[in-house]
Amino acid sequence: KTLGLLQMERVLGLGVGPLAAGTVGLLILLKVIQRLRHKQNLQDKVVVITGASSGLGKECARVFHAAGARLILCGRDQKRLQDVVEELRNTTNGKIQTYSPCTVTFDLSSTSLVSSAAEEILKCHGHVDVLINNAGISYRGNILDTHVSVQRDVMETNYFGPVALTHALLPSMVDRRSGHIVVISSVQGKISIPYRSAYSASKHATQAYFDCLRAEVDRFGLQVSVISPGYIRTNLSINAVTGDGSKYGVMDKTTAKGSDPVDVARAVLKAVCHKQKDVVLAGLLPTAAVYLRTLWPALYFRLMASRAVKEQRVKEE
Repeated sequence: KTLGLLQMERVLGLGVGPLAAGTVGLLILLKVIQRLRHKQNLQDKVVVITGASSGLGKECARVFHAAGARLILCGRDQKRLQDVVEELRNTTNGKIQTYSPCTVTFDLSSTSLVSSAAEEILKCHGHVDVLINNAGISYRGNILDTHVSVQRDVMETNYFGPVALTHALLPSMVDRRSGHIVVISSVQGKISIPYRSAYSASKHATQAYFDCLRAEVDRFGLQVSVISPGYIRTNLSINAVTGDGSKYGVMDKTTAKGSDPVDVARAVLKAVCHKQKDVVLAGLLPTAAVYLRTLWPALYFRLMASRAVKEQRVKEE
């Protein structure tokens, strides 16, 4: 040991190793205590979920229902929403009081209808504690072959829809000095990959808007969480639109091998409970790409150009 370490041990009367281990243990304990103190209890909280009739939205409905939340499920298809309601009614938790969800049917892409939908949402329980902006649409296409109207349609659903609903419900949260706004973005809101222009652009805009919102509503005690998953095993790619607006109709291999929506829904629940501000739920390579885009953009651009060429060759074959 060095002279400095020996002198420190003589002064403290113990080894530096045990002291360091004790310090680390204390820091971990303080971190756990801090998380527990700030953990949000969802029992009886009013939680709004858009796109709740299928995929990730449906799984979020399940986990938040099990946590004792009073759900307001939103979507375009009333019958499918009602099917989710019936399923949840038949799911009980002996330890936690659960409630039959309410439903509000509207098309999020029709922003002119969002204001009236928000009024209907507020009539259910008088307020909203947590808004989960989950509804969205994906896109697959070559920019050269994609009409601007398709780019606009994707932006209406993925960006303007959540923005309009958030804006409509925000004043009631500000008045109560309480509320949590969640948006399901994508890792493609942080990096862009070829043949996803409309989707990636909508998610980049979403990330920027809700980052600004987080800063502006902090003084009111409101929380804002941006969740950025990678690929999830849902029908998102099947329901994606192409350059001419037609349905893509294919389950991509990357989507088929994606995360289980149940796991992602649990991560969303955790983000709400622990008031996490920005969460990336992606594998090692996408997460590394996020950092590469910032730290070594030239290499990132080269890799994306190479990927574009490979994907084009596969399509031509």
